Amino acid sequence: MTLAEMQALLSALLGMRFGGVRSITYDGRQISYGSDAELATAIFDLERRIAAADTTVTRARVSRPFASKDL
Repeated sequence: MTLAEMQALLSALLGMRFGGVRSITYDGRQISYGSDAELATAIFDLERRIAAADTTVTRARVSRPFASKDL
């Protein structure tokens, strides 16, 4: 699945969740979810996959200084 396809599916799933619908036809396939928790899990997984596939987003490296005093 390409990045554009995943983003389109994410948009459809978000619209489905906020519209209170549990079933949608996307790209010729019927997708049904039994509960809002299942739908939320699918959205979370798709967002994770999009973040992993999107190479235009650079991840900032955070440096946290740490000091300790030996007593």
